[in-house]
Formats: sequence, structure tokens, C-alpha cells
Amino acid sequence: MARGGAGLVVSSQTGYMPHALTAEDEEALAMTPTDQLASLPCLDGSKTPNPGAAYIVSKRANQLRVRTAAATTWADRGARINTISPGIIVTPLAYDEFHAPGNTYQNMIDCSAVRRAGTSDEIAAAGAFLLGSDAGFITGTDLLIDGGVIAALKSGKFDLRVR
Repeated sequence: MARGGAGLVVSSQTGYMPHALTAEDEEALAMTPTDQLASLPCLDGSKTPNPGAAYIVSKRANQLRVRTAAATTWADRGARINTISPGIIVTPLAYDEFHAPGNTYQNMIDCSAVRRAGTSDEIAAAGAFLLGSDAGFITGTDLLIDGGVIAALKSGKFDLRVR
């Protein structure tokens, strides 16, 4: 990345969902060199016993690693890097999820503050802002764009069971 440049990683609201990682696990995920990540004890399956839990941990790792990169390698280059974590966005994948067994997606939407799914244009606008000069003082942060789903989850309005 060139000096003055900016990068953006798309993560997911799931990085904010309940998981079994400790503060020490999160530190290890953030700081371990990429080629050594697979050997971390927190990734051996004990804290990711199913695909849902593994997905949550992978998205949390995205957020943690970008934060660390912003303070280290990207800062050394004079560049910025951030993540955005979209919630339920109207895409072909979302339509597949709406037709899957259960109604988890709809329940998340119904419990959220805005009570609707987001659009790819809304995510693109946030990304354009973070990559642009108006966000020149923002680096190493994650922008949660979920219509309030995580707030509903953290407040107890919505109960998620990870399978």
C-alpha cells in the first residue's frame, strides 16, 4: 500500500456475536503471524465446535487483525486500514438464508432498530467514506453496519443460538 493510501476489509456483524474466545485468545489472533495462525490452540476446534462458531471466530479475527495492522505494518507505510461489518444485506446469499429452515434472519430483522435488511448501496457508501479523504483520521477501526441487530442481541431483545 502506498503512503497515504487506504484499505478496507469486509467482515461481518457476526464478529460481534457471542463466542468462546478469551482476551488472551483475541490477543493471539490479533498478533500471531499469518503463517502460524493455524497452530493457535483457540483454533483447534475446542472453541469452534461447529461451523457457526467457527464463522463467528473467523469474522472476529478479521476485525482484530485489521486493528493490529493499522497500528503496525500499515502505519509504517503511512497508510490506513479499517473493516466494515455488515449485518443482513439484500444479496442472493441473504435470499438463500431467508429460505433456509428456521427464521433466524427474519427474527434478527424484527428485533433490530430499523426493522429491515440493509442494501449493498448502503455498505458501498460506508466503504467509500472510509476509503476517502474525509476519513483521513480513521484507521484500525470497525464500522458495524447492522441496523441495530447487535444492539438487540447485547440488550437481550434477541437471543441467538449458534449451531
